[in-house]
Amino acid sequence: MIDSRAIIDPSAKLADDVEVGPWSIVGPDVEIGAGTVIGPHVVVNGPTRIGQNNRIFQFASVGEECQDKKYAGEPTTLVIGDNNVIREGVTIHRGTVQDNGETIVGSHNLFMANAHVAHDCVIGDNVIMANNVAVAGHVHVGDWAILGGFTAVHQFCHIGSHVMCGAGTVVLKDIPDFVMATGNPAKPHGINGEGLKRRGFSPDAVRMIKRAYKAIYRQGLTVTQALDVLQEMQQGTPEIAPLIKSLQASSRGIIR
Repeated sequence: MIDSRAIIDPSAKLADDVEVGPWSIVGPDVEIGAGTVIGPHVVVNGPTRIGQNNRIFQFASVGEECQDKKYAGEPTTLVIGDNNVIREGVTIHRGTVQDNGETIVGSHNLFMANAHVAHDCVIGDNVIMANNVAVAGHVHVGDWAILGGFTAVHQFCHIGSHVMCGAGTVVLKDIPDFVMATGNPAKPHGINGEGLKRRGFSPDAVRMIKRAYKAIYRQGLTVTQALDVLQEMQQGTPEIAPLIKSLQASSRGIIR
């Protein structure tokens, strides 16, 4: 149902069962998939593609032009997957031509009130961003990451899968997969062992990931030296492969 007080651009493409609340605006070049519910006072600008069964709460701004001063009105995009919950006051901006021209949000994510996802970010699946999280441009966030309230992430940082950041964390460098971090600037505090157990990692896999963490952070090794150790450990523990990949892909350096 589309409320009579909503404003829908004639060029927008909405599935038949999409709901749009009063005083919401859906602009041109917007596509919204089946089962998605848009609350009151929401603004969705395009080019934006929103998948199925998303719920967007009041006062959210989705697909707006980015805040990068280099942006000059180019037709960049925002792509959002399925089954996301976007709470009150959340802002998610489109990309820039300085990157791939696209901000990407996966599926099954929860963006709590007033969270911000800037231009050119790539957000995986099953991510939780708590209230007032601010993610700067070009940031990548891996699957199952949890960012506590008021976490701030510097541009171009990569946050690995299954990472957990405590409230108020300031991320200035990359965080490898599985690591828990907190502080300003962020410091490592072990692995997210409880989260891994909840997601079906075996006790042996968790134990080996802990050993890998110690090689990176507790043995005085450089990242290159730690990678050599992890390559050997990977032989019997395939779960370490994503951790190795996250270290190899780091261009900003990792938190220490």
